[in-house]
Amino acid sequence: MNKVVSSVQEAVADIHDGAVIAVPGFFTCGVPRALLWALVEKGTRNLTLTCGCGPLVGASDILRALVQNGQLKKVIDSYGLFRSASKGMQDPFEQAVRAGTIELEVSPMGTLAERYRAAGAGIAAFYTPTGVGSVVEEGVVSNIDANRSKKETRIIDGTKYVLEYALKPDFALVHAFIGDTEGNLCYNKTALNFNHVMATAAKVTIAEVENIVEPGALDAMNVRTPGVYVKRVVHAERPQFAITID
Repeated sequence: MNKVVSSVQEAVADIHDGAVIAVPGFFTCGVPRALLWALVEKGTRNLTLTCGCGPLVGASDILRALVQNGQLKKVIDSYGLFRSASKGMQDPFEQAVRAGTIELEVSPMGTLAERYRAAGAGIAAFYTPTGVGSVVEEGVVSNIDANRSKKETRIIDGTKYVLEYALKPDFALVHAFIGDTEGNLCYNKTALNFNHVMATAAKVTIAEVENIVEPGALDAMNVRTPGVYVKRVVHAERPQFAITID
């Protein structure tokens, strides 16, 4: 089945107000920039973006546009703010978080990865030792007081664990180096990061792909996301931008 659509606008056409959207990327690496810009252009509002390792910090121009357009309700990430206080003072997202107009929920990076993986595997929740003895054990880490719900803990074989729930986005926007028309995807090195676990977790996965080939052209051993998980594929040029660490 050919899943290629003609434009990023068509690819995101059914993303609705209030959607929960998984956004992969390790800072600038593997971020679905073309699809995110299409979302900015579409103007979809009240969005929750679930991340993993700072893709919105790596795509600060896109994040700034989403905030200034009033499109964001919440962000879930392990690394959501600039390391520099002076940068933060200039950043609309950080200022919105501090003001409480956008929620930021922070979770350990490995826990987030497992929450996506669990969703893709049909596992509702799991116990992990990560965060025991810290604020992560006490409850959801959020800048909104009302959402700091307590977490369940349990002693198993003498070790304390925290209960974490699977994370099931409505959509996942992923970025692949190469993929075929049926949605089988290969990622380039570090760009793999959260792309493959998010692709399995979401109800609808949309892939922007730098190089689209015909079925049979990919090395099956390098396919990290089988096409069965992918709803739509769209061609995207390799992004060109200055990479900095703030």
